[in-house]
Amino acid sequence: MRKDVPHLLVYISGHGFGHLAQVAPVLNSLFLQLPDLRLTICSKVSSSVLQSRIQGVFTQIDEAADFGMVMASALDVLPEPSMAAYREFHLDWSSRVAHEAERIMRLAPDFVLTNVAYLPLSAAQQAGISCAAMCSLNWADIFAAYCAAMPGAAEILQQIRQAYAAADNFIRITPAMPMQDLANVCSVDPIARIGQNRRTQINARLGLNASDKLILVSMGGIAMRLPIERWARVANVRWIVQADWGISHPDVVTLESLEMDFIDVLASSDMLLCKPGYGSFAEAACNGIPVLYVTREDWPEEPYLITWLEAQGLCRKVTRAQSDTGLFHEALQNLLSLPKPLPVKPSGIAQATDYLIQRLL
Repeated sequence: MRKDVPHLLVYISGHGFGHLAQVAPVLNSLFLQLPDLRLTICSKVSSSVLQSRIQGVFTQIDEAADFGMVMASALDVLPEPSMAAYREFHLDWSSRVAHEAERIMRLAPDFVLTNVAYLPLSAAQQAGISCAAMCSLNWADIFAAYCAAMPGAAEILQQIRQAYAAADNFIRITPAMPMQDLANVCSVDPIARIGQNRRTQINARLGLNASDKLILVSMGGIAMRLPIERWARVANVRWIVQADWGISHPDVVTLESLEMDFIDVLASSDMLLCKPGYGSFAEAACNGIPVLYVTREDWPEEPYLITWLEAQGLCRKVTRAQSDTGLFHEALQNLLSLPKPLPVKPSGIAQATDYLIQRLL
């Protein structure tokens, strides 16, 4: 018999902030319809970041059920160390699944959702608990792109794919990789937060006029710093960067000094400079903000994100060399001269919420 208060167990990857960006709006929407929802989150994302994004009470298990890929920076994957980590993770796969299944049974959720760990999906099936994955990518496709030819990869890849296949559904969030190897895919529209345009307040705080341009610089949740202190000044342009980059430049403003939510700063900006990632691209598109992106080139999700953003709004490519030198003025001025794109509707929030309500009630 279903309990009066449903219990949802969610696993959120800490491999960048894009995973949380996909899950948090859905959880917030879910709380509006199920205010008494009991929510347990298993994630290594810091509690302060989770609390800043999720507008409801939850219990956190400060552990990671996945690691994605080992990264040298926000743009650079380390294939060999990644393969070593996967070999270790899958060394005694059946025992690892059984251990996670025991935890799930102790927690006794009504449903398990992952973005986008695969271990809990196998474990939930073993525990007899319904489950789903939700993401724009899956680790099977990412792992295969970098490690498929390495010794031992075939068995690991098979176990990952079997784990995703164990889910009731894989909720594929637009824009996404094709995921043609998964038979349980169901697609939803984009998911993103919508910010409040507070440009008048920002201009007053910074002493800017109507001709000044604000460029928000964000490389996602994986540590990477652009050397903006080496960039030449651009007339009427201000760069908004996080304080811990320690940038010394006359045209730099720290994000923290604005004392506003990130999404409101994005909605108030003239442009976003970022790496191709779901959270950055979807939030920019859904807030009608043009994008300059520093290409990653070998990240297998990238071409699908770029193709979608090109169709939905305005974006231009910046090479790695240009991001080091700041010599991308032509692309910058070209975007600034064009009207802002129409915002994309984040209809996937309601679609994913409806899916979860049907499983929880």
